[in-house]
Amino acid sequence: MVGLGNPGPEYAANRHNAGFMVADELAARAGGRFKAHRARAEVMEGRLAGASVVLAKPLSFMNLSGGPVKALADFYKTTQLIVIHDELDVPYGALRTKLGGGDNGHNGLKSITKSLDTKDYLRLRFGIGRPPGRMDTAVYVLKDFATAERKDLPFLIDRAADMVESLIQVGLEPTQNKFHAADLNLSGPPR
Repeated sequence: MVGLGNPGPEYAANRHNAGFMVADELAARAGGRFKAHRARAEVMEGRLAGASVVLAKPLSFMNLSGGPVKALADFYKTTQLIVIHDELDVPYGALRTKLGGGDNGHNGLKSITKSLDTKDYLRLRFGIGRPPGRMDTAVYVLKDFATAERKDLPFLIDRAADMVESLIQVGLEPTQNKFHAADLNLSGPPR
């Protein structure tokens, strides 16, 4: 599992770092801590949802995520991958899972797809919505979540971690059926 983001404290609360935020929650659930890995990533090995997992946060910037992800896939000899990332085309408050597909202009996904030479990996798309007005997309994703958004952010991070655990336990379609069909109520669990 790879959470995407940009390294460094100045990016920690940015919309583009939603993947890192979910990865941190998953590491906490597994009772593990990230450690430096030679693949230019922070890695946590442990158990989550009853399975042995490797959780990673690339230390390259978002646009170069593919190199560390490929190096980790080769090191751990795995072909199963879940990428957790921010998504402009999903409204804030919505979380979606899918297998493969396009990158929708997301440079982190472009880099991973190019490095792995495949689009066929699982994705957890953390909705951040489109920028308001004529704000440049690059500026928007590198801004911190707005005050109103931060109120619901812990709930969304927790729910995203639940979805990742569901992907591990039961797979894509049951996860989609359970989480996508539910009406998202930001003040509590799905109705």
